[in-house]
Amino acid sequence: MLWPDTFNNHFHPDTAVAAVEVLEAAGCDVVLPSRRLCCGRPLYDYGFLVHARRLLRDILDELRPHLEAGTPIVVLEPSCLAVFRDELVNLFPDDEDAKRLSRQSFLLAEFLGKQVPGYTPPRLRRRVMLHGHCHHKAIGAIEDEQTLLEAAGADVESLDSGCCGMAGSFGFETDHYDVSMKVGELVLLPAVRRAPDDTLIVADGFSCREQVEQATGRRAVHLAHALHAALRSRSGADSGPAEDAVLPPRPRETFPREIAAAALIGIGFAFAVFAMRRRM
Repeated sequence: MLWPDTFNNHFHPDTAVAAVEVLEAAGCDVVLPSRRLCCGRPLYDYGFLVHARRLLRDILDELRPHLEAGTPIVVLEPSCLAVFRDELVNLFPDDEDAKRLSRQSFLLAEFLGKQVPGYTPPRLRRRVMLHGHCHHKAIGAIEDEQTLLEAAGADVESLDSGCCGMAGSFGFETDHYDVSMKVGELVLLPAVRRAPDDTLIVADGFSCREQVEQATGRRAVHLAHALHAALRSRSGADSGPAEDAVLPPRPRETFPREIAAAALIGIGFAFAVFAMRRRM
């Protein structure tokens, strides 16, 4: 089962689509939950534990047949996996389904490397800069990503970068922005700025990818995207940043001249309406 977390489901569904194709290429039959579910990750930071507990109970009730059948749950977002391995079993310490979900949940690299016998990744012959999400390093192992990428043929630089500084919504909040940027500037952001355009920056965490894009202009990719691109032999762009051959096109920006043209059209329309009213 692929867990469609809120971040990828609503902001970057292309990541989940890529993961499905990667898993199917590895010989897996991929299923999704029959209805929309949420692990409640953002609720814990603000103390909404009652509501978070209710969401987790919904998950356990919905996934019970899969949990009892021993179905592995592949989670793309490290912070969601942290919920299943930490908060879940703390909130439901005596619940057997909670224990099953905690044991049966895996990040993509962990699942492919340890749960799929004989898995051979597609060839990814390029330089990769790897950054680990804080929850990833706390409850998983960033070494799984490095091992898998190296097995794919990538030249991997695994950053000793600590936290990206975004930390969920922390970096978006006015009172925390300066701290967020200072943390990011310790290692991660300068390393990304120094990276050549042909280096693929891999970071599974949604907040980490947001920090990289907003602070450097480069776009980090999820491991699912990197493997999916390798499957389709699209791991490098002819020109420009490597991620442009891997991710959907950037949203088209409105140029100043277009804004000016729109403003002039609006002004002209306003004058026309005014003139018509004067004639009436």
